[in-house]
Amino acid sequence: MTDTLLLGLAVLIAIGIAAVLVLLLRPRAPVVDTEAQQRLTDLNARLDAMGSWLQNSHTQLQQTVNTRLDAVTQNLGESMKTSTKHTTEHLQQLHARLAVIDSAQKNITDLATTVTSLQKVFDNKQRRGAFGQGRMEAIIADAMPQGSYEFQFTLSNKSRPDCCIHMPDNRHLIIDAKFPLEATTALENAKTDDERLQAMRQLRQHLGKHIDDISGKYLIKGETQDVAFMFIPSESMFAELYDQFDDILQKGYRAGVIIVSPSLLMLAIQVVQQIQKDARMREATDKILKEVGLMIEDVQRLKDRVENLDKHFGQANNDIKQIVTSADKILSRGEKIQDVEFGEDTAAADIIPAPIRKLGAAE
Repeated sequence: MTDTLLLGLAVLIAIGIAAVLVLLLRPRAPVVDTEAQQRLTDLNARLDAMGSWLQNSHTQLQQTVNTRLDAVTQNLGESMKTSTKHTTEHLQQLHARLAVIDSAQKNITDLATTVTSLQKVFDNKQRRGAFGQGRMEAIIADAMPQGSYEFQFTLSNKSRPDCCIHMPDNRHLIIDAKFPLEATTALENAKTDDERLQAMRQLRQHLGKHIDDISGKYLIKGETQDVAFMFIPSESMFAELYDQFDDILQKGYRAGVIIVSPSLLMLAIQVVQQIQKDARMREATDKILKEVGLMIEDVQRLKDRVENLDKHFGQANNDIKQIVTSADKILSRGEKIQDVEFGEDTAAADIIPAPIRKLGAAE
């Protein structure tokens, strides 16, 4: 009995423990929170809207970036083309300038060679004289007519000046083309006062001697003019002489030797041209007067002929007037005959009677 009771009690205890376990292990019903669910629903809707907005923004950003990249690529391409074009043009201009520089360099080289040759000419007295004479001959030949001048003309004293211009009074104008270059060059290259004084003294001595030579050999009374020209083929050299050597210029004036530069020589040649032109006009005065007399006779003859022609025209006008008068009279008589009208003067006329009929218009 006791075992059965214990067994029963154990069974009851086991059942109780099982019931407690079942109660403990049974899931609880969730607690329903309406506000939380509503907030969760709103949050999901916002998340969905944000996702859509992010997707749209991403699409627009991608399109904008692609558009900007295309524009940048196009601008970059155009900029590269423009830069390439400008670079090509600049290179061409640079090439042209380099060509100009090469040409200028060549000209400078040629000029240096020419200057060297000119220096060699100046170093030689004969060549230097030929250089000065060449310039003088070019000026004379360009301005003066052929036959009015002669180079290396021989005077009566057997001297031969560089140029001789034949003047209207049969006295020659002498031009000398030599000049003392050594002393002038020494004056230009002088660095100290002593060198300058020495060069000026040497140049004054050479110029004085040259003036004396021209005055003694080329000024012949009755054969040449009272003055002669000493030609200096350099304007700067002439300016230096005019500025520093007034005593030499005065000496030349007193001796009848005029120092001239190329511009002054051209001016003097123009004066000589005018003198020769005036002389030719004076020589042709008789011919001009004779031609004027003949021209006056021709004009008088033309006047007489015009007057005769006017008389002929007057006579012709009178004859035409008389012809018109006669024609008017004939027409008047014809009209009278046509209208069978005879005036008193018809009785005096010896008319043979005849049948009269009226003329038709066709007759």
